[in-house]
Amino acid sequence: MRILALDLGGRCGFAWTDTTECATWNSGVWSLTRSGEGWGRRFVRFRDLVLEVAPDRVVYELVRRHVGTEAAHNYGGYLGILTALCEEHGIGYDSIGVGTVKKHATGKGNARKPAMIAAAVERFARVPQDDNEADALWILDCHLAQRAA
Repeated sequence: MRILALDLGGRCGFAWTDTTECATWNSGVWSLTRSGEGWGRRFVRFRDLVLEVAPDRVVYELVRRHVGTEAAHNYGGYLGILTALCEEHGIGYDSIGVGTVKKHATGKGNARKPAMIAAAVERFARVPQDDNEADALWILDCHLAQRAA
């Protein structure tokens, strides 16, 4: 079963795997926005990238509060595209709250970005590009841990 974990945003962190062995996980950041493109192009690009991974299940970080209006609009757009895509293609999907992911990663539900990255370096033996990739790795790890429990 291929599981795709996403930290939704214009710089979308992703991590996916077919196994529980974190050394084999694929991860990175999709830069979805491009200068000079129409607003909707980022959502088309996102849809295409998700379909390219061909997941059997998707898990994403559920964000209930955003700092700015544009971030909220972006998140809502990506979430709408993702859930519609999953429904259309029969892909299962779940969400995990921000605090749950942070507590799983660091033991603190309000951990800051540097702590999440440092914990990812230690746990996954790789240096993530940024906090988006680190978050995606932790979302995947948290999902797998919840399934195993």
